[in-house]
Amino acid sequence: MKALKITEPSVMKVVEMEKPEMKAGEVLLKVHYVGFCGSDLNTYRGLNPMVKMPVIPGHEIGAVIENKGEGVPEHLSIGMNVTVNPYTNCGVCASCRSRRYNACEHNETLGVQRDGAMSEYISVPWQKVIPVGNITPEHTALIEPMSVGFHAVSRAEVVDTDVVMVIGCGMVGLGAVVRAILRGATVIACDVDDEKLDIVKNMGAHYTINSMKENVHDRLVEITGGLMPSVIIEAVGSPITYNMAVNEIGFCGRVVCIGYAKQDVAFHTKLFVQKELDIRGSRNALPEDFEGVIKYLNSHDCPYDVLISNVATIDTAAQAMEEWSANPQKVFRILVKF
Repeated sequence: MKALKITEPSVMKVVEMEKPEMKAGEVLLKVHYVGFCGSDLNTYRGLNPMVKMPVIPGHEIGAVIENKGEGVPEHLSIGMNVTVNPYTNCGVCASCRSRRYNACEHNETLGVQRDGAMSEYISVPWQKVIPVGNITPEHTALIEPMSVGFHAVSRAEVVDTDVVMVIGCGMVGLGAVVRAILRGATVIACDVDDEKLDIVKNMGAHYTINSMKENVHDRLVEITGGLMPSVIIEAVGSPITYNMAVNEIGFCGRVVCIGYAKQDVAFHTKLFVQKELDIRGSRNALPEDFEGVIKYLNSHDCPYDVLISNVATIDTAAQAMEEWSANPQKVFRILVKF
């Protein structure tokens, strides 16, 4: 079978591999679409410290069950449209003992700490296979990144009286915007790209702020009457946006951090104490976050045509990644079709 492999920074190749052998308790999946995410881009650029090259990228999966091994439950049937929970959990670390399997100390995410899904077939434990109902394999590849945003809103414990600002409106930030809206909160979306802000506005965000063109603080004072947001979700991973979150959150607010900053971030720690802030990390997603996204996509009209920036083939994927690396702001999601 064919697969995509990043062999060294800025080098992605099509390789031939053996079709995986399906073991007892596993499900063989015919991969139809896989999304490129920010971690794949960082791997391609040589900026992902968790990756050991060469590696097959990809963990945003739209697939169909090809076959199933001995011991796989009946609710998983051949021909079913599915996605995959791409994280592992050891079951014995402190996170797993707290049932927060998404933050397992020894997690290995597909395409990061182990080979991913950018191949024609993969075989995975049945427990990681998630049926998606009537969602097509192409659209199914959007579920995992949105679930990461859904999880951040759960970490923030958002309720209908909250004013939530989401900084960064890529697929993960979009997921956070959507779930905060579903929970009845007032949602402010902040980004540097008007096209992304238009997308989240059309999906229900109550206010948008372009931080390159507007004074964020003044706009927040105007929107909130000076109270400022009660929740800020950071979905960029930049010292600028991390500081923005701490500076602009209201007193006794909750700051939830999804993005990885690539360098050290200096804070005025006085604000941590003065505002009595809750600062929380958010990593990956739980099964219920996947379920929440699937329920949303099955019951709402999602603007897939604007969320999917490009559909590449296995032969054009390297070019698509090179173009994305050169101009990352103008890409929402690139899918690779197998």
